Amino acid sequence: MKNLALFDKFIFILNSLFATLLLLSYLNYYISPLTISFFAFISLLIPVLIAVNILFSVYWLIRLKKQIFLSIFVLAIGYQYVAKFYTFKEKEVLLTDDVKIMSYNVRMFNLYKWIKEKNVDEKIYDFINSKEPDILCIQEFHPSLKEGLKYPYEYIKVSNKNNRLGHAIFSKFKIINSGSLNFSNTGNNAIFADIVKNNDTVRVYNIHLESLSLDPKDDYFTQENSEKFRTRVQKAFKIQVNQVSLIMLHQEKITYKSIICGDFNNTAFSYVYHQLRKGKNDAFEVAGKGFGGTFDYKLPVRIDYILTDSRIKVNNFKTYDVRFSDHFPIMARLDF
Repeated sequence: MKNLALFDKFIFILNSLFATLLLLSYLNYYISPLTISFFAFISLLIPVLIAVNILFSVYWLIRLKKQIFLSIFVLAIGYQYVAKFYTFKEKEVLLTDDVKIMSYNVRMFNLYKWIKEKNVDEKIYDFINSKEPDILCIQEFHPSLKEGLKYPYEYIKVSNKNNRLGHAIFSKFKIINSGSLNFSNTGNNAIFADIVKNNDTVRVYNIHLESLSLDPKDDYFTQENSEKFRTRVQKAFKIQVNQVSLIMLHQEKITYKSIICGDFNNTAFSYVYHQLRKGKNDAFEVAGKGFGGTFDYKLPVRIDYILTDSRIKVNNFKTYDVRFSDHFPIMARLDF
């Protein structure tokens, strides 16, 4: 470092800081927010930290300096995180008998007119019907607005009699068992359905974890807003951990294959994602392309997932850029 110019020394100090933060962030997978909440917060910044360290590597490459190895080393250690950040090539093996499964947070079919367009509910129906998913998992479902969806089998669970917000699983294949995990003190929930295709039974979970209540219009960089954001997120992360524990315990009671779909309200760098991912493949990582952002935000934030049993082959994965909700629909083609 003593051979560097003054400006390069300053750049290397910044580089070291961001490299250290990225290295620390890797611990987030293994430390529960109930233990140390700092790592949960830093998980939200991992995409930024990865991008910044890539930029530092490019800078040192242009300068032909050995300092390039700092960020490259840290990025190499967390190669699995980089894979969650961006995938380069979409896999497409389309079989006539594979199963199309879609997950979509429809935001109550725009019941309260968040989107200033006419007939948004009909546009959602038309989109879903055009893609013809065999299994459809909907979060933030409103049962009075389901007439556009025609499936022979369904399981719908609303949170309570006054609040008609709920979740739904629709299927072209027979549902032989279904139920709800009934998260306490929240409108969020996890439901499941045991679905039979030919002689194969697969349990499909449709989950909606506690929301971080992000608003794309808010400025989180002011002192007042940043403190409110920190408090709200810290509380939500802890609730999510308890919700995921219920899902994991429930899943342990079955012997057949399972799929977890839904709105996790957290990134692929989070502790809760890592817990749900155990023994499963992320369909986006296997067969998707690009950043895979699923939330209508300034940055490509991926918080909706289809996690498949490792015994299930993922043939294709797509994220659809349709703006009929604050979430984008996702669909995977699976070979049971």
